[in-house]
Amino acid sequence: MRTEEKQRNHGMIEMTTRQADEITPAFVAEADELVSHYPVSKRSASLPLLHHWQNHFGFVDDSGVEWIAARLDLTPINILELVTFYPWFRREAAGKVIIRVCRTLACAMAGSYDVKEKFCEAVGLDPHSEHHGFGSAPPTTADGKFSVEFVECLASCGSAPVALIGDELVENIKPADVASLVKNLQ
Repeated sequence: MRTEEKQRNHGMIEMTTRQADEITPAFVAEADELVSHYPVSKRSASLPLLHHWQNHFGFVDDSGVEWIAARLDLTPINILELVTFYPWFRREAAGKVIIRVCRTLACAMAGSYDVKEKFCEAVGLDPHSEHHGFGSAPPTTADGKFSVEFVECLASCGSAPVALIGDELVENIKPADVASLVKNLQ
């Protein structure tokens, strides 16, 4: 595992691990298989590779941007602009369990704002902290276990309000249900 020194504010030096140095042959094979679905334009595999990277490492660091760009014969800015445009992608680590609460109209009218507030309170986060994506991690507990954020439509308007907890869609959430949902995650 290789580390890099990064110059920070006030002359401080921080050691960071490059994610690309931890790529396994299995990871490369899965990436190649994803790219094979786009024989006309490898560039079209940008989003699938970003999802693959983030699912594997938890976020996309500079080495991930560079590795994906090289794999697709693109420049790093072509990948970085996707990471910073789509709020699903992150440039820093989020919690081990990410709770994404839908805030679009059907869910908002059914109480998703109260549900998000209850999730924040249940895990120990400030319910009024803002998060706008664009590469930053959502509000995360000090122990790194939970992150809670609002997201746009989760495509289950008929069972609002809904949340995506990890990879599981939870429907018809009532504020009173939140404490037990969080307890089951502990």
